[in-house]
Parts: sequence; C-alpha cells; structure tokens
Amino acid sequence: MITDKSASTMPPSEAKPEMNPRRASIAALLGGALEYYDFFVYGAAAALVFNVLFFPGGNPTVALIASLATFAVGYVARPVGAVVMGHFGDRLGRKRVMLATVVLMGVASFVIGCLPTYEQVGILAPVLLVAMRVLQGFSAGAESAGASTLTVEHSPVGRRGFFTSFVMVGYAVGCSLATVVFVPVSLLPDDALYSWGWRIPFWLSAVVVAVTYYVRNHLDETPTFTEVKEESVVRKLPLGDVFKFHWRSVIRVAGASLMASVQTLFAVFSLSYATSVGVEHSVMLTVISVAIALSMFTIPAAGYLSDIIGRKPTMLIASVGCAVSLAGYLWAISTTNILLISVTAFVNMSLFFSCYNGVWTSFFAEQFPATVRFTGMAVSNQLGNLLAGFSPMVAALILLPGATGWLPVAIFGAVACGIAGIAVLGLRETAKTPTDLLGLSADAEPVEVVANAEQPDTPRVLQTQS
Repeated sequence: MITDKSASTMPPSEAKPEMNPRRASIAALLGGALEYYDFFVYGAAAALVFNVLFFPGGNPTVALIASLATFAVGYVARPVGAVVMGHFGDRLGRKRVMLATVVLMGVASFVIGCLPTYEQVGILAPVLLVAMRVLQGFSAGAESAGASTLTVEHSPVGRRGFFTSFVMVGYAVGCSLATVVFVPVSLLPDDALYSWGWRIPFWLSAVVVAVTYYVRNHLDETPTFTEVKEESVVRKLPLGDVFKFHWRSVIRVAGASLMASVQTLFAVFSLSYATSVGVEHSVMLTVISVAIALSMFTIPAAGYLSDIIGRKPTMLIASVGCAVSLAGYLWAISTTNILLISVTAFVNMSLFFSCYNGVWTSFFAEQFPATVRFTGMAVSNQLGNLLAGFSPMVAALILLPGATGWLPVAIFGAVACGIAGIAVLGLRETAKTPTDLLGLSADAEPVEVVANAEQPDTPRVLQTQS
C-alpha cells in the first residue's frame, strides 16, 4: 500500500490546477514534431552520411549496415525509456517527465550534430553516435505516451479524442519539417555535405526544443494527477501494478498497436520497393511526404469523429481500411504509375491510417486508471511497436520477384491489421467515460480503502481492478 507522503502536506488553500486542453494539445504537437523530426533526420543521415563519416571506409556495404544498425538501436531503447520515464510520470507527475523527455531528446540531437568523425577520433566516433541514439530512443519511448496522458487529463469529456489527436499531428509536422530541412542539405556538394552541411538539421532541432520547453513549462500539472497526489494514491511501483491488475489491457493495447506496422511499411519499405521496380527515388519520397503532410488535417478530424461515434468504430474503420488500401498501394507501386501511386498513398496514409493515428493517443491512455496511466500506456504501446520496427525487414524477406511479388507483404500487413482489429474489439469504449472512471472495468468494483489520519501510508482510494 503506497503513497506519496509529501502529497498529504499540500496546503488546503493551494489552488488546484485547471484544465487547459488547448495549451496541452499545442505542447503535445510540438513534442511530437520534435520526436519525428529527429526520427526522420537521423534516418536520412544514417542512410546518406553516417556510413561515410562514422565508420571505416574499407567496405562500403558493411559501413552502411553498421550505420543503419545505429538507427535500429533507438527502437531497442524505447521500451526501456517507457518503463523508466513512465514510472516517474506516475510517481512525480506528467509535467516534470515531459519536460525531461524534451530536454533529453534535444540534447541528444544537438550533440549528434557536434560529434567528431571516425577520421578524427577513430572508434570513439561510432561509440558516441550509438550513445546519443540510445538517449534519443530512451526519451522517445515516453514522449508519445506522456504527451497523450497529459492531454487526456487536461481535456473535457467528449473532446478528449480531438485534443489528444494533436500528439500525432506533431508526427506529420515533424516529418514535413525534416523533409524541408534535409532535402536542400542533401543537395549540397559532397565537400560541404560531409564537412558541415549534415550537422545543420541536428542543430536546428534546438529551436523546436526551446519552443516546446517553454510551452510545457507554462502548463500546469494535470488536475487528475494533482488529485491522485492529494488523495495519497500515488503508486510506489506502477509497472508492477500494471502487470498485476491491468495485464489484459496491456495485451489488448499491444495488439492494437500492431497497426503501426502500416506506417513503416508505407514510409520505409515502399520506398525501397518502388526504387527496385523503377520509380525514381525523389518522386517516391515526394509522394510519401505529401501523403503524410496531408494527414495534418485528417488526424484531428479522426479524433473529432471518435468523440462522436466512439473510439472503437473509428479504429475498426482504420483496421479494415488500412488492410485493403495497403494492398492497393503496393499494387499501384508495381505498375509504376505515379498518379495511381499518389491516389492510393493518400487513401492509405492520409485517410485510413489517420483513423488510427488520430485515435490511439486518447484510446490507449484511457484504458488505464490515473495511478498507472503513463506507465501502462507507454509500456503496452512500445511492446506493440516492436513489430512496426521490424516490419520493413520482414517485408523485404518475404517480397517475391515478379509483378505480384508484393502480395505476401500485403498479406503480412493485413494480418497485422486484423490482429489489431480483434484487439480493439476487446478494449473498453471510452469516448463518453468520465475521466475519473477511466481504466475501471464495467464488471468489477474498485477496491476502496479509507484513509486513517494516524496512518498516512494508507491510501484513501485505491483503484486496481482491470
């Protein structure tokens, strides 16, 4: 039975924080933009620059593989960040941890832009690069879940889906910003690109960090977490409670998160597949970037829709629509018809995948009670995202030669969407659920323990049912 003893000393006259959904959604958008800006800039640099500057030049193929491996390291670090930062988010507060994640992410990105090369310091260069990539992944593991938790708890019932969808509007903004910044840099002459040009995109992330930190620092702690502290129900080990009392929600959210594999198949695998069948690399990049940019408008629309018809119907639309439209998108690529590719890209990413991107941020956070919300969402979501990280590799392994070689990849994507849809059916509908009742099962009464003034370690209300 755990509490935060300091919570009981809070002066009763101290004003409780008020909901501020607009500022919370702006803070979430900026954090998402920083996360995905760093994600795409690092991915582009790993493919074009790091293999030349940070690894021995004797074998270009080995250097490229090693460079891309540093990109994958970030995914390995994400679950660790989810556990650690989720723990402190549920113990110390959403605001503090969200300030920490943006600082960690910003420092790591800026330092990457300052690193010495292999020619200058030898093996120390890739070691430092991997260390900064781990720090990026560690902070990213908590960013989306933390921003979602903070925004959900700042938003009124009936509007949580709309406001929290701006976490993933940040995804579209960050990807678009990274494209705008990195494309001109990649066109520099080799001497300029490899000496100073590649560093500029990493240094520019400091601007987003400063703005994001300012907005988050001027945002109050959520009323929900403040109430948790006042009632002395802060949990000592949130992760233990998540797996003891909410393991069903963990499994369901992890399963629903498998739909994220559509994103990496769309943005990563399709680029290499299109190049292999004769579509110009630059043309395909443009198609992908435009489709993602257009989702800035459809993601909040999907969040708004989920507030009206419910989270589950909107997510099921995403599941079925993504499975069918991904197959159409891959088929269009096989024809090399740019107009057809563009239309199917819009349908798959801008429309149907936005029905997932605009809803999961609120829906997954709403499955857990306030005492373990940050940890529960972060851990379960990152478990599901592991498949997304490996999806391009799996797709490359099962791709067959010939005009219909894309079919196994489409089936793979459809299976992921199908599992996600089944998991969604098992989740609780939460669009109209009052915030203080989120995470409680419909068929179980919450455990209630009344506080004793002489035993401050005993919580007043302990909600632990799954």
